[in-house]
Amino acid sequence: MKNRLQDNLQGIGMTSQRTRDRLVQRLRDEGIHNQRVLDVIRNTPRHIFVDEALASRSYEDTALPIGHGQTISQPYVVARMTEALLESGPLDRVLEVGTGSGYQAAVMAPLAGEMYSVERIRPLLDQARERLAALQLRNVQLKHSDGSWGWPEFAPYDAIIATAAPEQVPESLLQQLAMGGRLVMPVGSRQVQQLVLITRTASGFEQAVLDQVMFVPMLGGTE
Repeated sequence: MKNRLQDNLQGIGMTSQRTRDRLVQRLRDEGIHNQRVLDVIRNTPRHIFVDEALASRSYEDTALPIGHGQTISQPYVVARMTEALLESGPLDRVLEVGTGSGYQAAVMAPLAGEMYSVERIRPLLDQARERLAALQLRNVQLKHSDGSWGWPEFAPYDAIIATAAPEQVPESLLQQLAMGGRLVMPVGSRQVQQLVLITRTASGFEQAVLDQVMFVPMLGGTE
């Protein structure tokens, strides 16, 4: 798999740079303004994070299945969440809950000092590790764990991003957020979810709703 990934980074046809440029223009038209985020998405080969059979659809602005009942997030949502976290300033330490395919980590890693990502499904984690290694993203550490626990050993975090939706924000994640830090995640049921941004302040936690979204549910345990 590693050799195939290395050979496939540039992409051709529906995975070419021109196709990526069209995606970035679409994101800009939809309201993504942070140029650093747009540049990273332009330079990240999303097609290596999906099954080969779906590679021709990898630069559509849509979520795609990655197996094990999980999905790779819609590029607009990846950009929206990343942009919201960067609004607070430099991110020295970031926690991701739900590594999945590794795509969100690949977008966030060039914008962060250190990144820590947890995933409950071992085969997805193993694939993500190979993909991130192929991109030479050496500031990402991965862990097989229940995401709702976070990764307390490296807390506090300037930013926490979650790619699965609990019905309520886990208290453990709130407590791992640094003062002034931001957490962005989908929250809600399988039918109705909101993308929320929570900021830790001296007086507690402030919450804002960014968008209506639909993510896979956040499940406990490991596989």
